[in-house]
Amino acid sequence: MISTELAEEIAKQTAVSLDHLSLQVVQTQFRMQVVQGWQIPQGAKVLEIGCGQGDMTAVLAHTVGPTGHVTAVDIASPDYGAPATVGESAAHLKSTPLGKQIEFHFEFDVLDTTKDFPTNAFDYVVLSHCSWYFEDLEQLRQVLLRIRPWTRHLCYSEWDLEPQTIDQLPHLLAILIQGQVEAYKVGSAGNVRTPFSRTRFKQLLQETGWKVTAESTVDSTSLQDAGWEIDICLSDALTDAETLHLPSKHRELLASQVDILKAVAGTGKNRSLPSYAIVADR
Repeated sequence: MISTELAEEIAKQTAVSLDHLSLQVVQTQFRMQVVQGWQIPQGAKVLEIGCGQGDMTAVLAHTVGPTGHVTAVDIASPDYGAPATVGESAAHLKSTPLGKQIEFHFEFDVLDTTKDFPTNAFDYVVLSHCSWYFEDLEQLRQVLLRIRPWTRHLCYSEWDLEPQTIDQLPHLLAILIQGQVEAYKVGSAGNVRTPFSRTRFKQLLQETGWKVTAESTVDSTSLQDAGWEIDICLSDALTDAETLHLPSKHRELLASQVDILKAVAGTGKNRSLPSYAIVADR
């Protein structure tokens, strides 16, 4: 059982908590559940890919403790993000008691061959709710191949496209609609660029030489992400489709899907899709 008091203690180390503490506590509790499923021990050396604002970074730093270390990298520039940039968020986290066991690197492309780590440099490599930001599945495939020499253990989490309850359908619809539009974009900055199923990811793991050793579903219904994604979809999807000059038949299909999303999202409380967590060994 994860205590609210401990989650609040960790959440307070993040920049988001300065204005939205209650929201950040919920997000932190969720990430603590994910890390608990991974069973990362104290003293571990962790590479976190796609660290963003540092929400998972804070939880990982607490988990590994003073004798461990988290190297957090992201392809974004330090001035990316709002209301606080990722650089500002990293600086804030570094100034807290957790900061001494964290090292941030921004504008860090894992696929850049000039950026490398020694063989078995890390006990664990973490990709947490960042893989839908990838341009396509081929890019993710290359990342899975690239990190294999650096670690024996991969810890992964992402949204599960299989809803468990009917009130998760609006979140699913919002993701699928965005994914259809994003498929036509180049250099997108969207939250949902390449959505894919749990089954497809496990196939990628097998194809790139990773073996799943642990797998679990994590309850994420208390998170606010469903509402955020629904709002983004309703605001931007059809405008983006028009700007991209998608075929009229496809735009009509998207319009009907948006109509359905409006109808089902407006009937009551919308809950976030479940998340899944995987540990894979090379």
